[in-house]
Amino acid sequence: MQQIIGILIVLGSIFGGFALEGGAFSQIWQPVELIVIAGAGIGALVLGNPTHVLKELFTQVKKIVIRKKYDSEFQRQLLLLMYELLQLAAGGLKALDAHVEAPKDSPLFQRYPRVLEEPKLLAFIVDNFRLMAMGKINAHELEGVLEQELAAIHEELEQPAKSLGKIGEAMPGFGILAAVLGIVITMSTVSEGATSGEIAEHVGGAMVGTFIGIFFCYGIIDPICNMMKQLVNQEASNKECVKVVLVTHVAGKPPLLAIDSGRRLVPLNIKPSFAQLERWINDLEGRDSEPEEASRRGGSRAKAA
Repeated sequence: MQQIIGILIVLGSIFGGFALEGGAFSQIWQPVELIVIAGAGIGALVLGNPTHVLKELFTQVKKIVIRKKYDSEFQRQLLLLMYELLQLAAGGLKALDAHVEAPKDSPLFQRYPRVLEEPKLLAFIVDNFRLMAMGKINAHELEGVLEQELAAIHEELEQPAKSLGKIGEAMPGFGILAAVLGIVITMSTVSEGATSGEIAEHVGGAMVGTFIGIFFCYGIIDPICNMMKQLVNQEASNKECVKVVLVTHVAGKPPLLAIDSGRRLVPLNIKPSFAQLERWINDLEGRDSEPEEASRRGGSRAKAA
């Protein structure tokens, strides 16, 4: 909703002001200029980036369009998933094999569908539990490995926004290019005996190219790049949370303290309190204990019989 309001403000301010000054929208509707500028921008983007960067760019833009949110429910699922995994790890990391080898088939992971929808985060979690299961690694060594991995991931995920930003910076130049081509066409009409009114109309149409380039740069591409950077930072925050939980666990701290260490890295606007985290865990343990209590009650009834 907020993005729609922002778009309406931008369009209303620019085109509304144009209309208030007596401008006609037919004057700025120049589809050929639009094709030249947009086509040049897309072509430059494809030319200057490898396929995996273009795929990641498309993925990030799609997440922005569908407004994928990392809200308090997502954080609840992430923290409780890590808690359950640490509880299993306390009985030996081998107990985790069935879950981390095929997380999408694991009933434990299936209880947390929001995390399963994040393939990069899911891979980060299972890969590092595998790392801990492969052999002894102390907290300092694990922290160093994870910091390097997170830095590499963050740099790769930032590349689409950087590449799109460069195209945005080039848009005014593409607009000038379209305007120059329009002026060239206008000059050719002079030799054909065009009137001053016709020449003015052609020049006005050519100048629309400059307008389109500047509008794309600052009104469309720059805000999209900013949203992509925020999305990448949110994903990095989730992985930082997992990193701190794992490092604290390897340092020998109990699961609740490890989870609380990760909670402290959750963004402030969706950060749960410690009391709330404790309630989530109590609810989880109460749910898990119900089958055991039912089994004990059933056994008692059988003995009484």
